[in-house]
Amino acid sequence: MKKTFANKAFLLCSIVCLVAAFGSCDKKEPLDTLITVAKPNILLIIADDVGLDATPNSAISGQKPIMPNLLKLQQEGLQFNNLWSNPTCTPTRATILTGKYAFRTNMTSVGDELATSETSLQQLLQSKNTGYSTAVIGKWHLSNDANHPMSMGVGHYEGLLSGTVQSYTNWSYTKDGQTTTSTDYITTKFSDAAIDWLDQQTTPWFLWLAYTAPHTPFHLPPSYLHTQTGLVDDASAIAANPLPYYLAALEAMDTEMGRVIASMSESEKENTIIIFIGDNGSPNQVAQTYNSNRVKGTVYQGGVNVPMVIAGKGVGRLNETEDALINTTDLFATIANLAGIDSVTIHDSQNFANLLTNASNPSRKYTYAEIGSTTGSGDYTIRNATHKYIRFEDGSESLFDLIANPLERPDLLQANQLPLNAMDSAAKAELLMQLTAIGK
Repeated sequence: MKKTFANKAFLLCSIVCLVAAFGSCDKKEPLDTLITVAKPNILLIIADDVGLDATPNSAISGQKPIMPNLLKLQQEGLQFNNLWSNPTCTPTRATILTGKYAFRTNMTSVGDELATSETSLQQLLQSKNTGYSTAVIGKWHLSNDANHPMSMGVGHYEGLLSGTVQSYTNWSYTKDGQTTTSTDYITTKFSDAAIDWLDQQTTPWFLWLAYTAPHTPFHLPPSYLHTQTGLVDDASAIAANPLPYYLAALEAMDTEMGRVIASMSESEKENTIIIFIGDNGSPNQVAQTYNSNRVKGTVYQGGVNVPMVIAGKGVGRLNETEDALINTTDLFATIANLAGIDSVTIHDSQNFANLLTNASNPSRKYTYAEIGSTTGSGDYTIRNATHKYIRFEDGSESLFDLIANPLERPDLLQANQLPLNAMDSAAKAELLMQLTAIGK
């Protein structure tokens, strides 16, 4: 049964029950004493490996894909300029799921497995009796155990357990703990699964829809899903110039994302908040404005500064941009709050829901990201409103004034930039003190 009819039936039943309990409607009770405001549905869409250089209408230049559905979300909602993720897939997903920085859960590298002792966002929604049904459809990348999503409290899971596929049309598809081989185009398959699951919901829902696109392997998507021209389905041609194929995969994802949104009734869309993010920066093979050594897999801006757009129910700021510092951990407390849990801070997660209606009230003063390594502590970084500090695994340091140069040139700790002026020196001291405060 479609949710539209189910919601009406629930409303009618509620009114009948109230009349039975309190007498006839002759008492002329105010309508708002009989009807409660419906909780919003929450759709979190994650794109895999897309930085600001490949995001339409972003502050970082580059050759952009044609993504009308994302542009529509930007026009009808709020675009964030300073969301920080981790530089790779697994850690970012863990920060969203737990609300904790990656080093607290030992999820700093690709392939790390999230302990089931951690409390997930879905488990929090369940424990607080929010009434939400939950699903994760798409890329999981937090364990290769087919039952892991359910062990983490996800109500329904289907998709890809691993981080990537050998082919977008030949991949391991897991549903309800069972894994088979799918030959469907993976972006379309995830969208079909999302539409099917949404069609079955009769209560408020939280859907985490994690596309594999535009992650490698670079490929030629079905022609009806993208606008790129002159492309051939040839491995050598793709390897020689992967950028247009990468953009085509983004466009295909946008087309399918639009199909998921269009599958909802108008009343359902009006009661749904949509969050679109990238999980880390663009890969080096398709780097544009950013230096190819400062993108995915690094703690430079090209690796950690990713797109986020929020639109729909409760978003009062339309076609605006927001410069507040946000971390992917913050989605934990924010989504919990949108679902009715009264929270400001949970673990390392700070609720930013107020920014959806009020531009003058950011909460986070610092944001943090890191990447682990098999040989040591890895690299980590922290920034405030103006400056960014990086501590590398070998003990070296970098400091950047992001207001003066958002592309991180020059490094203020290079010999030809020293000594630091008073403002830069104070910024470094402040950032080091904050690193100590969070336990680094």
